[in-house]
Amino acid sequence: MKLGIVGLPNVGKSTLFNALTNAGAQAANYAFCTIEPNVGVVAVPDKRLDALAKMYSPDKVTPATIEFVDIAGLVKGASKGEGLGNKFLSHIREVDAIVHVVRCFENDDIMHVDGSVDPVRDIETINMELILSDLEVLQRRIDRDTKAMKGDKSLGANIAFFNRVKDELNAGVCARAVEMNDDEKEALDSVALLTSKPVIYACNMSEDDFAGDINTNKFYLSVKEIADKEGSRALPVCAELEAQLAELEPDEREMFLSELGITQSGLDNLIEKSSDLLGLMSYLTAGKPEVRAWTIKKGTKAPQAAGKIHSDFERGFIRAEVISFDDLMANGSMAAAKEKGLVRSEGKEYVMQDGDIVLFRFNV
Repeated sequence: MKLGIVGLPNVGKSTLFNALTNAGAQAANYAFCTIEPNVGVVAVPDKRLDALAKMYSPDKVTPATIEFVDIAGLVKGASKGEGLGNKFLSHIREVDAIVHVVRCFENDDIMHVDGSVDPVRDIETINMELILSDLEVLQRRIDRDTKAMKGDKSLGANIAFFNRVKDELNAGVCARAVEMNDDEKEALDSVALLTSKPVIYACNMSEDDFAGDINTNKFYLSVKEIADKEGSRALPVCAELEAQLAELEPDEREMFLSELGITQSGLDNLIEKSSDLLGLMSYLTAGKPEVRAWTIKKGTKAPQAAGKIHSDFERGFIRAEVISFDDLMANGSMAAAKEKGLVRSEGKEYVMQDGDIVLFRFNV
């Protein structure tokens, strides 16, 4: 999973990125501090792996990972080459989803590129630049399909749909908010529009607001309203707090959060929401050599899940021996679970479930 962190300059993007990845990206109070995208790979926290490690004492524990990309701050006119322009847009094309950091705090010591704090305006600024870029891309596709339609009349439905999307984009509506059926979604995916990408709006708050009642923060509420309308997510975060947490050991971190009355760090919350937004989950493999989490799409069948480990596993798939994590933990060992008949033999049509512990049988 590759997430691009975007936002206007000085909204806390790089501070949040540093906290999430401990990568030490430059974070300063001036525009275009980030020019080339910083990349950090983060292990996905998963207490199930810790429990399996205690049971198997493996040589290696490998969690699922997320790649965060800290993309340079965008300004008005990026679609026409202003600021870092096309470089910014090309970096967004490469990610699976966008974490759009929006400033939801007042601080006279930190300048805002537009002179005041207004998250709705900030979101519109970035969305409009992405929409303008998408309009150019979509028009080229419409022109191409219109020429091709002379020999393939079946393209007519797609062209009509693309024109409907173009009308919505011209009205300031992001492609992800346009109503469409499964066939239309598949057609639009082939165009790879920037505003089709799933979005989490990370509402960067002050520590007091984050630890208190977030629903009293007018900025957060205005962002949540936008997110709800377009089927996105609004996530409260405090980049400064995450920066402090990043310097602590796990036990100290839990104690610190507990003292603030916070149950989950911003990183854990962001990972959870990102996985949900992209329809992802994890299955597990466990043994003495390695305990590992594998990320797959919800609805993936057993052979394709096996293919995540190695293409031979999918090609020569015979069956999957499966037990749920909860059943294994409740019985204390795989041998005890097998005695009770809790380890199932599943075939090619089995749809994987989150937390399945699997041994794949294959023959190539």
